[in-house]
Amino acid sequence: MHLGIDIGGTFTDFVAFDPATGQFRTFKRLSTPAAPAQAVLAGLDELGIAAASPRIIHGSTVATNALLERKGATVGFIATRGFKDLLTIGRQNRAAAALYDFFGDRPPPLAPPQRCFEITERVDCQGRVLEPLAVAEIPGLIAALRAAGVEAAAICLLFSFLHPDHEQQLAAALRAAGFFVSASSDILPTFREYERGSATTINAYVSPAMAAYLGQLAMPGLRVMQSNGGMIGAATAAAQAVRCIL
Repeated sequence: MHLGIDIGGTFTDFVAFDPATGQFRTFKRLSTPAAPAQAVLAGLDELGIAAASPRIIHGSTVATNALLERKGATVGFIATRGFKDLLTIGRQNRAAAALYDFFGDRPPPLAPPQRCFEITERVDCQGRVLEPLAVAEIPGLIAALRAAGVEAAAICLLFSFLHPDHEQQLAAALRAAGFFVSASSDILPTFREYERGSATTINAYVSPAMAAYLGQLAMPGLRVMQSNGGMIGAATAAAQAVRCIL
């Protein structure tokens, strides 16, 4: 049995296909926005389909809604020393109508300045280490993250797409301390710090909600739709939910 599930704001839709008979079955039930997994599990029960079915494809707006409604995790942003204001500075891109608007508003960053941190290290544009990661600073950084109420950490170090070791070492330490961690060398390993940092921060913001949701479903064969129309496994979607934002 192959099953497709799509959660909408009002209804959760199911399409089941039996390859043995070539028959389709469709089903619709009211969504449960406060706990989206409830509608999915209830629908499977009403259809008489086990959650352990070998092929379940699921489209979800959990990550999208968390971002649009600003209901994601409390994120702390960590950059190479001297670059912690990356998200606040951003780029000068603006709509043509607001090109000379001195009073234009910008959406506040998901990690405001008081939750932006830095650590000593430096890699150059060739991927060569100019200054090793200051491991001795990590305990103080962890304490600062906890004091700021951070739940998820977004790490974006200079040129980490060429030399990811510093990010990965820091990420391992933060995970061991109990934080959800999003490292830019995993999320968007490409040049341009602002775009890489933004994507990594968004991922840290929405992934805990997606991970909690997928954990409630507990479907071994679950595949989750990406924004590009492809599919990824549930474990990948839980760790990199930015890929599922529509």
